[in-house]
Amino acid sequence: MLIPIAQIIGGFILLVWGADRLVAGASATARNLGVSPLIIGLTIVAFGTSAPELIVSAMAAFQGNPGLAVGNAIGSNIANIGLILGLTALIYPLRVESEILKREYPLLMLIMIGSFIMAADLIFNRTEGWLMLCGLTALVIWMVRFGLRRGPQDPLAVEFAAEIPSDMPMRIAVMWLLVGMVILPLSSHFLVEGAVSIAKSLSVSDAVIGLTIIAFGTSLPELAAALTSALRKEDDLAIGTVIGSNMFNILGVLGIAATISPVHVEELMLKQDFPVMFLLTVLLFFMAYGISGPGRISRNSGGLLLAIYVCYQVLVWITATRVIS
Repeated sequence: MLIPIAQIIGGFILLVWGADRLVAGASATARNLGVSPLIIGLTIVAFGTSAPELIVSAMAAFQGNPGLAVGNAIGSNIANIGLILGLTALIYPLRVESEILKREYPLLMLIMIGSFIMAADLIFNRTEGWLMLCGLTALVIWMVRFGLRRGPQDPLAVEFAAEIPSDMPMRIAVMWLLVGMVILPLSSHFLVEGAVSIAKSLSVSDAVIGLTIIAFGTSLPELAAALTSALRKEDDLAIGTVIGSNMFNILGVLGIAATISPVHVEELMLKQDFPVMFLLTVLLFFMAYGISGPGRISRNSGGLLLAIYVCYQVLVWITATRVIS
């Protein structure tokens, strides 16, 4: 048991560091090439924080552990809203002013509904995987076009411009980009091996480990980004990181995993995990949309999101224990 635990801890550390270097290197490279900060933010930065989920799920699918892949994607979405935004709002209440973010909420809901319909037959097949990847491509194009129409004065555009490295030489940027591309798959390999070993020793499914331990670990980049943005009073960026990551987790992470190998979905996921993901997303929508003005996620709202996440984690392990017995 000690070796798998060491693999998971070491894998998480390398995964988070590798993702940070990948995003920094890719962002600086794009900026040095003259790409606008808004486009970089809406693509590389927003989706780059989901690189751990993507690589881990792809590795799990390659190694024949599809339950880990789908559990990681759904569990990360739950962690992003319940844990990350909940904890962030407890520390610093968040205001939502960007029109870009307000337009992303309905899209996120539509994407989740679509994924639920696809999972109704308890499998994401290759055709559905390619369909999700096509949806991801369309989403990126739409986000960039809408963001450019809003212009550099949009609050989210201003916050992206302040965050993206502007003084990193091209050779350093490319070096960090390559380092991240090498570290991510290596760390994911160790992480998946350790997770599968622990699942076997505890006699629980790969999905349970993916929904809890792996989902928490692969969400650490989003947690760091959201907390840092909140402390710098970049509220839209903190929430935008989570919304973008959640859309990417479904369309990109599940899409790539399904194209590698059909991903089977446990029936319990449709009854337990998908509803929790929907519940948290609906709560976020009503908290942050702001019909008559800027939306706001208060400390009380953050506490509610965090409490739901903690209760959900307890529910997953209680359910897993009952299945074993």
